[in-house]
Amino acid sequence: MEKILITGASGFIGSFIVEEALRRDMEVWAAVRKSSSRQYLSDPRIHFIELDLSSEEKLVKQLSGHSFDYVVHAAGVTKCVCRDDFRRINTQGTINLANALAQLAPSHPRTPAPSNANLSPLKRFVYLSSLSIFGPIHEDIPYRDICDLDTPQPNTAYGKSKYEAEQWLDQAQLPFPYIVLRPTGVYGPRERDYFLMAKSIKGHVDFAVGYKPQVITFVYVLDVVQAVFLALERGASGRKYFLTDGNVYSSKAFSDLIIQELGHPFCLRIKAPLWVLRVGTFFGECFGRLTGRISALNNDKYHILRQRNWKCDIQPARDELGYDPQWPLAVGVPTTIQWYKDNHWL
Repeated sequence: MEKILITGASGFIGSFIVEEALRRDMEVWAAVRKSSSRQYLSDPRIHFIELDLSSEEKLVKQLSGHSFDYVVHAAGVTKCVCRDDFRRINTQGTINLANALAQLAPSHPRTPAPSNANLSPLKRFVYLSSLSIFGPIHEDIPYRDICDLDTPQPNTAYGKSKYEAEQWLDQAQLPFPYIVLRPTGVYGPRERDYFLMAKSIKGHVDFAVGYKPQVITFVYVLDVVQAVFLALERGASGRKYFLTDGNVYSSKAFSDLIIQELGHPFCLRIKAPLWVLRVGTFFGECFGRLTGRISALNNDKYHILRQRNWKCDIQPARDELGYDPQWPLAVGVPTTIQWYKDNHWL
């Protein structure tokens, strides 16, 4: 039985990766923190392991004696009160984990005694990055696809932290293959950011910003999971793949489907200039710093919402991995909204 370690297992994407690994009869090890919710990790076949991604030394001790065939690194943060936390968690956490796994690799010169070392080489390490690492590029109309030959220009603390982790992986000379996945906006059951849009629409307000045309891409969580396991099976070391559902949408396509699934409630559609968003996110950022609470309106959110072009080229994922997205918005949004209803979120 193949053994897989999944970090961020209690999170939105991670919990679905755990479910798919169990469906494939893998021995699943879910990396969690003491404070992590296990709401979606109730299957008795799951093995839990507490990992401290802030310390390479602690990780080596926590992982010693384990032999993993695969590691999926889905842990990370998308919102933080302190900007430095993005780098500490997303970048340094990735570095610490990869270094710890490298130390425990059988071929590593610092491998501990055989009784503590990994028993077999790690076959593949998959890192979940983000399309956000590229920032606002190709924003001259007509918009062009972002491709892997483009130079990332991240303009958010989140995007920068993910890009720095990618850069480190590229130069680290790890003793195992690694593959990077770069999904666009991921939605689906259990997801909370797009849920806020659905909640706002149920409250009769649909808010958008900017008057320049915006093209958006989405990817349903199960299509991301599909890509993860394809990468584990056949991903070439060092390769990076964009993930979308294969379609490009107008800025209101997502909200139109939500309105439809909520039974066409009256909805006031507000399109505001970017400076209104800038004011809101400025005060939201200040509120977060003063109270220590993460605000949905923050500097990163401003840069994300003002970006006009989210098109990217998924053909390499199709050609090299066999990635075949199955969940266009017309299928994924109704499923997601129904889950929100069934679980009393809406």
